[in-house]
Amino acid sequence: MPSPSLGPRVLLRRLREVMAEQTSAQARLDKIVMAIAANMVAEVCSVYVLQGGTVLELYATEGLRREAVHQSRLKVGEGLVGLIAEQAIGLNLTEAESHPSFKYLPETGEELFHSFLGVPITRGGAVIGVLVVQNKTKRHYTEEEEEALQTTSMVLAEVLAASGFLEAQRTTLVGTADLRTQAMVGEGLAEGVALGHVVLHEPRIRIQNMIAESVPDELKRIDAGVLQLRQHVEDLLEGSEALSSNDSSDVLETIRMFAHDKGWLARLKEAVQNGLTAEAAVERVQNDNRARMARTPDPYLRERMHDLDDLSNRLLRLLTGAVATAARTDLPDNTIVVSRNMGPAELLDYDRSKLRGVILEEGGKTSHVAIVARALGIPAVGQATGIINLVDDGTSLVMDGGAGDIFVRPSSELEKSYAEKVRFYASRQAAYRALRDLPSVTKDGQAITLNINAGLVVDMPHLHESGADGVGLYRTELHFMMAGRFPRLSAQVKHYKSILDQAEGKPVVLRTLDIGADKTLPYLRQPREENPALGWRSIRMALERPALFNLQVRAMLIAASGRELRIMFPMIADVSEFEAARDGVLKEREFLRKHGHVLPSSLKLGAMIEVPALLWQLDELLPMADFASVGSNDLVQFLFATDRGNPKLAGRYDPLSPAALSALRLIVEKGKQHGKSVTLCGELGGKPLEAMGLAGVGIASMSMVPSGIGPVKAMVRSLDQGKLWAFMQPLLSSGKHSLRQDLADFAKANGVEV
Repeated sequence: MPSPSLGPRVLLRRLREVMAEQTSAQARLDKIVMAIAANMVAEVCSVYVLQGGTVLELYATEGLRREAVHQSRLKVGEGLVGLIAEQAIGLNLTEAESHPSFKYLPETGEELFHSFLGVPITRGGAVIGVLVVQNKTKRHYTEEEEEALQTTSMVLAEVLAASGFLEAQRTTLVGTADLRTQAMVGEGLAEGVALGHVVLHEPRIRIQNMIAESVPDELKRIDAGVLQLRQHVEDLLEGSEALSSNDSSDVLETIRMFAHDKGWLARLKEAVQNGLTAEAAVERVQNDNRARMARTPDPYLRERMHDLDDLSNRLLRLLTGAVATAARTDLPDNTIVVSRNMGPAELLDYDRSKLRGVILEEGGKTSHVAIVARALGIPAVGQATGIINLVDDGTSLVMDGGAGDIFVRPSSELEKSYAEKVRFYASRQAAYRALRDLPSVTKDGQAITLNINAGLVVDMPHLHESGADGVGLYRTELHFMMAGRFPRLSAQVKHYKSILDQAEGKPVVLRTLDIGADKTLPYLRQPREENPALGWRSIRMALERPALFNLQVRAMLIAASGRELRIMFPMIADVSEFEAARDGVLKEREFLRKHGHVLPSSLKLGAMIEVPALLWQLDELLPMADFASVGSNDLVQFLFATDRGNPKLAGRYDPLSPAALSALRLIVEKGKQHGKSVTLCGELGGKPLEAMGLAGVGIASMSMVPSGIGPVKAMVRSLDQGKLWAFMQPLLSSGKHSLRQDLADFAKANGVEV
């Protein structure tokens, strides 16, 4: 039976010596597996490296046949090695062949070996390979040996990265001329193409020294760092105004809990005792937590991974003295910001004259940062899983915010191709700008009002730059979401006055707070709900919190002072809700009149139609409302009982289906019957083909992202609306899943620019 191993500290010292040798990367890796085998008293040590995100290739071995190196491959999930990579857990087997996942690779000669110990090699929370030791005798490796191999795997991860062995995780290689070019596809959040260089939103904390010189000294550093971290978290808790008024401090409270968790501290110290420095120990434990929790089916536990990340990053900064965030204004030209996630306020901190694009590992189309990016015209891609592990500050990159394509270290040919696409995009925008002052009227004389959606002061210049007719939807909640506390009356008045001033007489529709579902305020107590999109949100919350609602309405009335004011209520599901909200506004107006305030010259109150139940109450609602606006995003998702944020359901139900278009036609007809204007302010209005379908059913006013004004106006001016409606009318009762292709065919046949 083999004698016990010499321990991880001895092995780490030997690895440090090998890493310092001036030889080829492959030679160093060959020596490393020999050193691990000798230390572990194992007859086999093998390193498999993940390639292309799906295949594990044997990169080095001591004990198996050398000719199998770079020839033996297993898919993720295939064999014992593939299982380790897939589940990010270790395997300790007395008899490898008895495991149901065992797969025999004849070219390796591993039939001679029975006992098996394998651990994932992780970096930045992602599995990048697998480290395996084997013996001929049937034995169960000790816990100390497992821990030693796991510690070794972390150092090996940095060796692989420094040696250039790693391909992009979850990516594919592009071309053969430049094998460094890597491509991945995320979710397009904001259209536009960008070429530039990476600036990490939170620069990766680089650990210069991973192997401890003095374990006692490193243990003292861990204790001191954790003590400092705990005080830092307490200071955050005590210094936050939001925490004094409600219990919305879940994140910080969770961080406090983890900071005082004895198990977490014990794991950190165990990693140090195995020979790692304090900061390397933090990264080792952080990698383990990320890899395991990212694969749990429980969404709540997955969210806790972010809390652990936050805690570990804070501790790493304390141990290394790293700066917390990247400089926001001192940016290189053509900056593309890469981040795990960020809030809308953080995006606004960046110098927009140098910012060309944003890429997020998380963030979907309905995230607040995506909304801001679209408003600012900044190309953005979300759901770019693993991007942070692929890039560093200064890495060259090409991105397409429409398609979601990302190219890391693009070849010169790829850069030229996308540079041409940028020029084409710019020429199209120039053509759209030429339409700026032309009327938005169809070929058969139907006027279509084109407005912009906005939510920030920085959006307002787009109103005039685009030639839009007005602001069809001003999302007031974005101002609240970016504030550290509930804005006071004076702050709200100043904000709304600024918006109306910048509109320069063009109409602006201010929507009252639409909070709830995916939009939350950190300082406002909100209950946890199983179905928040269908829960206590928007007007429902406002009517039960009349003080908040009345304060906002009062601010709007004061800000309008002598000008027209249009207020719209979101999420109306019943006529009584509109009546209650209307009465609240009228009471505030009467209060201000009695106190000598200058009132708006006119007051118009409208309802958002986004709850299907309202479709059968339009005869009661429209006589008492001054206008109505269709919130197509929610209306379509509620019509089909489909979560629009669920990627598994994306595209299953088309808003250009007969059902959705028929609902819109009904609203248009009811609006005409009661002499009330109807507009649409959802995402549909900003896309030419979708906008054409809306115009076909009679929607004569649309509100959209500013970048959509030009393309949609070009479509409108090339369209015969009467001819389109004659084409669409019989199709609404066709029972088809979607009319998208029919509309595309009509556009092509009739020269409509879509």
